Amino acid sequence: MKIIITVLISLIAFSSEGQQAISGNFIPATDYKWLIVYQLTPGSQNYIADTAIEDGYFKLELPENTAIGMYRIVYAVPQDEFYIDVLYNGAEDIEFNFNLDDGISIVASEENRMYYNYRKEITSLERQLVDFYETGNTSKKEFQELTKNLSEVQTRYEEKGSDLLAYQLIKASAPYVPKSYEEVDAFFSTKKKRYFDAIDLNSRLLQSSEFSKKKLSNYVFSALPTNVKTREAMHSAILANADEVYQKLSNTPVPFKIAVFHDFWKTAHANTLHAVADTIFSAYLKGLATENGNQALIDEIELSSRLRLGALSPEISWKQDEVTKTLSGLEGAEHYVLVFWSSTCSHCLKELPALHKELKKYANVSVVAVGLEDDDTYWKQEKGNLPNFEHAIALGKWESDYAQLFGIQQTPTYFILDKDKRFVAKPENDKEVVDFLNKK
Repeated sequence: MKIIITVLISLIAFSSEGQQAISGNFIPATDYKWLIVYQLTPGSQNYIADTAIEDGYFKLELPENTAIGMYRIVYAVPQDEFYIDVLYNGAEDIEFNFNLDDGISIVASEENRMYYNYRKEITSLERQLVDFYETGNTSKKEFQELTKNLSEVQTRYEEKGSDLLAYQLIKASAPYVPKSYEEVDAFFSTKKKRYFDAIDLNSRLLQSSEFSKKKLSNYVFSALPTNVKTREAMHSAILANADEVYQKLSNTPVPFKIAVFHDFWKTAHANTLHAVADTIFSAYLKGLATENGNQALIDEIELSSRLRLGALSPEISWKQDEVTKTLSGLEGAEHYVLVFWSSTCSHCLKELPALHKELKKYANVSVVAVGLEDDDTYWKQEKGNLPNFEHAIALGKWESDYAQLFGIQQTPTYFILDKDKRFVAKPENDKEVVDFLNKK
C-alpha cells in the first residue's frame, strides 16, 4: 500500500522563519510504532528526524534550519512502500489523520489540503472521461458535460492556488480537455501529444516529487497506440515512449534521470516485461549510473536480472573424484534444487538432513549443495551426511564468487530450477521446497 499526499511548495533553498511541526494520528494505533522523516531531493532523500508513534499519535518538531521542500514520512518497512509525502513551506504546521480503510485526510496545512482535494476531484473526473470512452459512449451531450466539469475544476483550483505554493503541481497536473467532441482514437492520440504541455521538467520541485516519476511512468507504460495487438508491438511502443522521455530530460540532473529510469525498470521488472527492463537498463540506466558513480545500483539490477524467474542459472562447477562436474552438465532430472549452506550454520544442519531424507522419494530431482566456507574442515564431515547431494564448495564464504553471483545473504538459501536450469522458484525453507515439488 502506497499513500501519497503531494503538497506544492517552492524548493528554493532557504530556512524556515520559525520552528514548525508535523503531527498526525494513525489508526489502528497498535499497528504503528515509529516513523522517520526524510527530505526529498531530485533522485535521493536525506534523513531529517525520527520519532515514536505513541497510541497512534506522533508530533515531530522540525529543526529550526529545516529547508522548504518536499518531505517523506516513512511509517513502516519496506520504506519504498509505506510512506506519506508532504511539502513543508516553513510557515505552517502539517497535521493529518490516516487509517487503512479511508486513507489520508489533512487536518492542518492549507497547501496540503488544497492539493490533496484537487487530486481527489480531478482524478475522479478524469476516470469518468476514460470510462465514457471505454464503454463506447458517443453522447456528445454527456461528453460536453464531462469536459466542462474537468475544465471548471482545473480553472477553479488554479485560480484558488495562484498565490499559493501549490500552484506548480496543480498546473503540472492539468489534464487534456478537448474543446469539442473527439472520437476515441483522436482523443487518446491528441492526449499523448499534449501530455507534457503543462509540465516543467526542469522544476526542482517536480524533480523532487513522486508526482513527476509517476507522471512519466504513466506515459511510458500507458500512452500506447490503440492498435497495439502483440507483446512485441507493446514492447516497441513502451521503449519508444521511454526514449522520448529520455530526450525530454536532457537538461535535468543525472540523479533525477536515474530515479526516473530506475522507476521504469522496476515497473517493467514487476510486470515481467523482461525485454523492456533489459533495454531500459542497457540503453539508459547503466550509463547514467556509471556517470554518477553508482556501481551499487548497477550491481543490484544485474543481480536481480540474472536471478529472476525464467532466467538461466549461472554456472556452478565442482570436483568429484578428480573429475570436474558442472550444473549445466547435469542431466535427467525434471527439477534441480540449489541450496547454499554452511557446515557452521545451525539452521542448515537442521534443514538439510531433513530435506535429504524427504527428497529420497523424488527420483526426478537433483540437488546441488554449495557450501559457503572459510575452510573445508567441517564441510568435509557434514557433506558426508548428505550423500545423495552433489557438493560444491565456495571458500571465502560471504565474499566468495558464488555468494556474490547468487546474491546470498543468509544460509540456507534455496533456488529451484527446471530441467533446462532456469529459475522457477525461490523457496524460503526446506518445507517450501517440498511443497513446490509436490505440486508438480
